Amino acid sequence: MVKTIFLDLDNTLLDFDRAEAAALSKALEQAGITPSAAVLERYHELNAQHWKMLEDGILTRDQVLTGRFAALFAELGISASPQEICDCYEHLLAQEPPRLLPGARELLEDLAPRFGLYLASNGASAVQRIRLRNADLTRYFRGIFISEELGVDKPKREFFQMCFAAIPDFSRQTALMVGDSLTSDIRGGRNAGIRTCWYNPDRRTAPPGWEPDEEIAALAELPALLQRL
Repeated sequence: MVKTIFLDLDNTLLDFDRAEAAALSKALEQAGITPSAAVLERYHELNAQHWKMLEDGILTRDQVLTGRFAALFAELGISASPQEICDCYEHLLAQEPPRLLPGARELLEDLAPRFGLYLASNGASAVQRIRLRNADLTRYFRGIFISEELGVDKPKREFFQMCFAAIPDFSRQTALMVGDSLTSDIRGGRNAGIRTCWYNPDRRTAPPGWEPDEEIAALAELPALLQRL
């Protein structure tokens, strides 16, 4: 029986991809870079590489945030400040009108009265707090855990241990982590010894060793899944 549910935010409840595209394009223009499809695609490749190194413990959060832009600028021969553009991007991202993914509001309305809902996000504190407030999501959660505030990121076991310690009468046996990322949400939940549910709307195949305990293709499928667990 599940009593406690940890929910990821970006691309689980909120459409991060759309907000990122708008904010990133505006930030790159500030650096004098035309945000062409090729430039945006290369940024996403570098961004994914840097976040993977964070998850593997190779880079710090600050190194990721500025390093992805530094790497892009180096390839493009641009002399703009990675720190200034990173700050601009995060400001724009926080201000971008949040868009909920299909079924997100209905899911939270359904689950909040019946389960202990907790947000578990790897995003920057200032950005995520503003986006949560602007999307009117804060009220659904009994606790909000953001990696920058905790000083450690998913999928590290310490992130979840700090979450567990803050929840009264917490039990791993009755907890579930729900998120779209195999590398941070599913791997993190497994590292912490709790059940995991992969939100997988694109119906991708998990590589061997990364399989979640449960899987859903739509948020509307989660209540029925919870009844079975």
